[in-house]
Amino acid sequence: MSEHHKFRYLLPPGNNFSFVTKFKAWLVFSSIAMCAAVGILFVNKSVRGDYMNWTIDFKGGTEIIVAFKDKDGAYTKLDPGKIRETLEEGEKGLEVSDINWTGQDAKGNDVPVNGTIIRTTRYSALKPETEKSALDEFNATFKDREISKATWSGDRLSVRSKKPITPAEATTLFAKHGLELKVWSEDEAKVYSRADEGTGEYNQWYAMYGLDRAYEQKLEKAFSGVDVNVVQSYGVGAKAGDKLRDDAAKAIVYAIFLIMLYLAFRFDIRYAPGAAFATIHDAVMVIGVFAVTWTEVSLTSVAGLLTVMGFSVNDTVIVFDRVRENQAKLKDKKIERIIDISINEMLVRTILTSSTVFATTLIMNIFGTGLVKNFAFAMNIGVIVGCYSSIFLAVPFFMWISKKWYSGPAPARRRASPVPAPATTAADDAEPTNDE
Repeated sequence: MSEHHKFRYLLPPGNNFSFVTKFKAWLVFSSIAMCAAVGILFVNKSVRGDYMNWTIDFKGGTEIIVAFKDKDGAYTKLDPGKIRETLEEGEKGLEVSDINWTGQDAKGNDVPVNGTIIRTTRYSALKPETEKSALDEFNATFKDREISKATWSGDRLSVRSKKPITPAEATTLFAKHGLELKVWSEDEAKVYSRADEGTGEYNQWYAMYGLDRAYEQKLEKAFSGVDVNVVQSYGVGAKAGDKLRDDAAKAIVYAIFLIMLYLAFRFDIRYAPGAAFATIHDAVMVIGVFAVTWTEVSLTSVAGLLTVMGFSVNDTVIVFDRVRENQAKLKDKKIERIIDISINEMLVRTILTSSTVFATTLIMNIFGTGLVKNFAFAMNIGVIVGCYSSIFLAVPFFMWISKKWYSGPAPARRRASPVPAPATTAADDAEPTNDE
């Protein structure tokens, strides 16, 4: 017989930890933690002005990533504080922070790039007063073109008139208001220079350069000798942001409902409430940690939260499956003892699985940036609470439901005389060993 080495086991074989006796304490602790997580949302609302640190995905606005080059074409770095001072003239609510990535120089070699992320709640280069003044002058200047309608739609002006208005004429007018008109493409020029056959009117669109161009020009003017390159510009309207936030909440609710439905069919209805409560707990705790740390909440965070819920349910199903198997094999034992045996059997597997996922996402959290770091942070928190809830929240609910509605003798047998239980031996109480 070969000798077993202890270093091969995370826990020694035959461990017999008592989990059921601690269930009540952990349920109380979890309830308090969930209440605290919800409470911190209202604290943030009163102190910071919002429940969570929503990104422009949810509250609307524009995110612009820029890089800087010197006269020789080499990447350089600017002080975020000075950039903020430059852009905040006449504008408030800007967020400016550093971001690093790997770019290429003129020779094609990989070089580090120290760029800047600029976030603003604005999603248009046009301010309300600019829109009004530019539109009023446009109607007055081109009154002879018989304009029937002229309205702004974001950074674009839609015009219907009996006579055409050339881009050259419009460019000069918009420049007076600090707006830069985009040049029409060949296809646009063909369409806009032809009158509609039905109405005889010219339908023309005049698109302005957005916030990225406005900020680019403002920074180049303030920092002489620096070439500002807009790497990426991403904007979301306020209404779209609200809708995305509502859709994210719906996705979480739908996921919980489908999880309950799956478990009801996969096992039986006794298992569904516990898994649902554990999933809700995981979601609330991840949201609470985001609220406490004031970490940005984006669509990627929602994706991480949904992934956490899936991971938690997977872990819960594994424990439930072992409980169901042991119920069939250990019919002479009470449900409490069956649960303790099942959790002890699955404990090593649960720890190893969760630790592997945690280690992977921790590396992503440490070395990742931007959306990758945001997703990894949600996963780090979720793996911890998911592993905990699978054992200390999902199983207690199942045990309570089983004892309350699925245990005890049938009604016809309750009037019968009790039959003495056969004596048990030490061999009968022996528990299965852990999975290796």
